[in-house]
Amino acid sequence: MTAISDVQLQPLLQAVVDPGSGRVLGESKAVKSVKVEGADVAVDIELGYPAASQHAALRAAVIAAAKGLAGVGNVSVAISTKVVAHAVQRGVQLLPGVKNIIAVASGKGGVGKSTTAANLALALHAEGARVGVLDADVYGPSQPLMLGASGRPESLDGQNMEPHIAHGLQVNSIGFLVDDDQAMIWRGPMATQALEQLLRQTRWQELDYLIVDMPPGTGDIQLTLSQRVPVTGAVIVTTPQDIALIDAKKGLKMFEKVGVPILGIVENMAVHICSNCGHAEHIFGAEGGARMAAQYGTELLAALPLAMSIRAQADSGTPTVAAEPDGEVAALYKGLARKVSSKIAAQGKDYSAKFPSISISKST
Repeated sequence: MTAISDVQLQPLLQAVVDPGSGRVLGESKAVKSVKVEGADVAVDIELGYPAASQHAALRAAVIAAAKGLAGVGNVSVAISTKVVAHAVQRGVQLLPGVKNIIAVASGKGGVGKSTTAANLALALHAEGARVGVLDADVYGPSQPLMLGASGRPESLDGQNMEPHIAHGLQVNSIGFLVDDDQAMIWRGPMATQALEQLLRQTRWQELDYLIVDMPPGTGDIQLTLSQRVPVTGAVIVTTPQDIALIDAKKGLKMFEKVGVPILGIVENMAVHICSNCGHAEHIFGAEGGARMAAQYGTELLAALPLAMSIRAQADSGTPTVAAEPDGEVAALYKGLARKVSSKIAAQGKDYSAKFPSISISKST
């Protein structure tokens, strides 16, 4: 009987398609080790993005591939996740305690951006990541209500705020610092300064991803944030309606101009399913997000339904992914989370921490 070697197994394992990302394991260098003892094989897989819901399918695919080699007996597969920091805009430093920042943006309000941001954060957390949410919409903060969090943030050192913990997420918002009925009558520079303080004076604790729920529009606040905040990538939320797409395109171009990668487009309220008869109707039009993605050479990440349950659950402080984690809509958000995080994993890594610091001293 011919002895089995890891050299024989490697090509079979490298060709396995990761069900979470759609990429072969060899492309992402996910196969970290292959150990052979007699007929038994032990494989270590390390993914660069969270995909806990896909581990069982990936494990089965790896076992099937290994057993494609004659003589292989028992196959054990260990799957781990290691999220690293990825490159951001040139000249912008990473935020302490945060590996990657994902901006969720739209050109206009009312398209479900905040609901999408909350459920995306919860989906990343459900897949195994450490996640935070910064509500950057100074004039209309939504995350405290959506995530069921309230009260002033604590400060342990008198300088930095401790984030609220809601459904396993670290959260901060201007909504925690003002009364619900208090209007923020601030000009752009003041609002921008407040947001920078929220971002940089919150003690974020070892986050894999910080979701920034951006204010709608492409004005001074949005432009300043996109230039000063170290953003790994942006997700553009729109509805299929032409009037929403016009403004969404402006948001996309804004990020392109400041060097922020566009991770893709989310088409929200894509179709309405009647809760009584099950009839499907495209109230805001059809395929608008897909056409926009094709026009700008990016990806349609998800087409999310217009459902009463999504609205009701967000209003109650327990968004869909937390309220019905095994439901069909939660599965759509988890698919969105895996696409977003796997695209980030394929981007260039941040090496700024490895560069030596240069100091210039005056010679005597």
